[in-house]
Amino acid sequence: MKRIGVTGHRSIPLEALAHVSAGLRAVLCGHQGSMEALSSLAVGADQLFADIALDCGAELTVVIPSSDYEQGFSGPEELAGYRRLKGLATREVRLAFPFSTDEAYYAAGAYIADHCDRLLAVWDGLPARGHGGTGDIVRYARGLGKPVTVIWREGLRRA
Repeated sequence: MKRIGVTGHRSIPLEALAHVSAGLRAVLCGHQGSMEALSSLAVGADQLFADIALDCGAELTVVIPSSDYEQGFSGPEELAGYRRLKGLATREVRLAFPFSTDEAYYAAGAYIADHCDRLLAVWDGLPARGHGGTGDIVRYARGLGKPVTVIWREGLRRA
């Protein structure tokens, strides 16, 4: 079974959404054989990746950074999206952090990088805004020698 993980921005500019979706779909639906998709299901890239992966027949593994993770979603719609995808997951990995801190987010991203064969990064190429952000996880995965595919519309920056 091929394992593909994701790291990416929570906010994807509207101008980049079609490009990012098509890039994720090309990788996830173009894969032959069984596939496991690893995601923390944060708003934005993580949930988009999970939706497309499920659509392409992958088994979803959810990596939950902390006990209070659900409290970090901004409103009922965001939380409902998370819970819907979590309910469709085949496996759930819960990290032992009690609170959603940068350290917990970094650990979740590192877990995904450690356990995938390939990492998809929905990333504008800029440094992480906080410890455990997309840039940090890309650097970590590359340090492990993992193949990292960056999916982003050139010339755009996240909000």
